Amino acid sequence: MSLAERVLDGDIRAAARLMRDIDDRFKSAVEELKTLYPHTGNAYIIGITGPPGAGKSTLVDQIVAAYRKRDLLVGVVAIDPTSPFSGGAILGDRIRMNRHADDAGVFIRSLATRGALGGLSRSTMDVANVMDAMGMDVIVIETVGVGQDEVDIVSTAHTTVVVMVPGLGDDIQAIKAGILEIGDVFVVNKADRDGAERTARELTTMLEMKHPDDDGWFPRVMKTEGSRGVGIEELVEEFDAHRAYLKESGALQRLIEERNAKVFADTLRDELFDSVMTAISANGTYQEILTGLRDRSTDPYSAVQKVMAESAFT
Repeated sequence: MSLAERVLDGDIRAAARLMRDIDDRFKSAVEELKTLYPHTGNAYIIGITGPPGAGKSTLVDQIVAAYRKRDLLVGVVAIDPTSPFSGGAILGDRIRMNRHADDAGVFIRSLATRGALGGLSRSTMDVANVMDAMGMDVIVIETVGVGQDEVDIVSTAHTTVVVMVPGLGDDIQAIKAGILEIGDVFVVNKADRDGAERTARELTTMLEMKHPDDDGWFPRVMKTEGSRGVGIEELVEEFDAHRAYLKESGALQRLIEERNAKVFADTLRDELFDSVMTAISANGTYQEILTGLRDRSTDPYSAVQKVMAESAFT
């Protein structure tokens, strides 16, 4: 049996191996993903994003526990910073979810960013598809700590959760941060800290200024204490409400179409780049270009135009 067939048969080891192959960008993994793709599209994907130190991992740990109480299977894709030595993920996120290590209903996979911007890894969506094909009911994707405009998670998740924490900035911080434009649910974590009420107020004010459509989704600001599990049930109920809204309004289909378009475009871009680079490296064109750039006999713009003109893609 192929890895994909074993995954569909419930083989956890095969799933782990395939995810490793995907992250290492083995060509063989693409064939396995082709087999799995018809079996995807059933899981509910929740994206958890926010700045470093907001308590995202602790919050994810509590969210996983809440869904397990409902007897749902949960997959977690934890995006960690990249080790400068091994190139792998620094497993800080998984350590905070250690209590689920022996739970057969939870599958946690850490991925390194490996230079990818936007808070995710290049292999995030493919790994999520493997979990989907495994039969996971809910998949939680936790981004690496992000800044103001690293918002790739919005094109991956059905429900995007922005986690903030008191004391990160002044009154206009909530208004200027681009990351806050993408949230379906906002969470002020560590709500027992001083300033939590003020942070929640600022977020609410920012949302009210956006003047949402009457029939649109209005994001709520929830307060939680991830370390103690306070507010988690209410948060999960808000996820359920947003999921129901997506289905009833037809927005879910639009989300799926946008995500599919992005996956196709990203895959096409990577394949075209790899194909062109392989070809020009093999025939010596790449070295000629580098030599020309060094002695200024050519420029990068003309070089790219020349390669495109000689390629089979134009």
